[in-house]
Amino acid sequence: MKIYALLVLCVLFWSANFVMGRFVAGAMMPYELAFFRWLGVFVVTLPFFLLHIKKIALAFRTDFWILLVLATLGIAGFNTFLYIGLQDTTATNALLINSSIPILILFLSVVILKKMITNRQIVGILLSTFGVIFLVLKGDIHTLLTLSFNQGDFWVIVSSVCWASYSVLIKFRPSSLSSFEFFVAIVALGTLILFPFYLYQGYTIQREVFILRQYYWVIAYVIIFASLLSYYLWHLGIAHLGADRTGQFTHLMPVFGSILAYFFLGEVLEMYHLMGIVLIGFGIYLSLFAKRF
Repeated sequence: MKIYALLVLCVLFWSANFVMGRFVAGAMMPYELAFFRWLGVFVVTLPFFLLHIKKIALAFRTDFWILLVLATLGIAGFNTFLYIGLQDTTATNALLINSSIPILILFLSVVILKKMITNRQIVGILLSTFGVIFLVLKGDIHTLLTLSFNQGDFWVIVSSVCWASYSVLIKFRPSSLSSFEFFVAIVALGTLILFPFYLYQGYTIQREVFILRQYYWVIAYVIIFASLLSYYLWHLGIAHLGADRTGQFTHLMPVFGSILAYFFLGEVLEMYHLMGIVLIGFGIYLSLFAKRF
């Protein structure tokens, strides 16, 4: 049960990260937030990186391409595309698109890993997906007819595909590296990938100093909680449960979003919140605990 509690904590951290990304949209550009986030993680993990540099360097020589793919998808791509999308799309659209991640992971697990999926997993994922849709649309399914989609939604879709692909392909990470050695390796590589894109934006030093002073608490949060802790817990979940079962926990994001809004924004919990939470919870239960059928 411990691993399930840790994954719940992981998704809670990511839910707040979603709120943070939307909060600074317009003030901080996507490449700024993504680069500062991973540069900060790299600085924090640098002593460990230097301590194990020979082992990591050997992995770069023998398994460079899979490390490059994973760093591009999970570090440089996923968060950056999400932050780009949050500049233009609504929270409703982003949450709806984000709810596709478990289904994408399930599909890619079957195609790439040739994983056998049980009926209960399929039913559970579909049920919790419907719960997410029901919660996000505030119980009014007719709202789907009035939704409009824009460029921001496209980038959230790309972000979701990146994360689903990363979660499945991590199965092929170098076995010579421990989980944390692998993490610091792809952080270093991902930060290098982001660096030229960050420079290309042409930010001034004065602006960056102002951004760091104004939003240091946002950057600190995404470094510590949304990156270091969350990635460690997500990798732990995949190692114990597999990508398809771990992916189900992303459906808890709108649940935590509603709870955070209740406590910090003074929003009221309505009946549709409770019904959506019940559907999501039951769907996750079917995927993880119920007997096969």
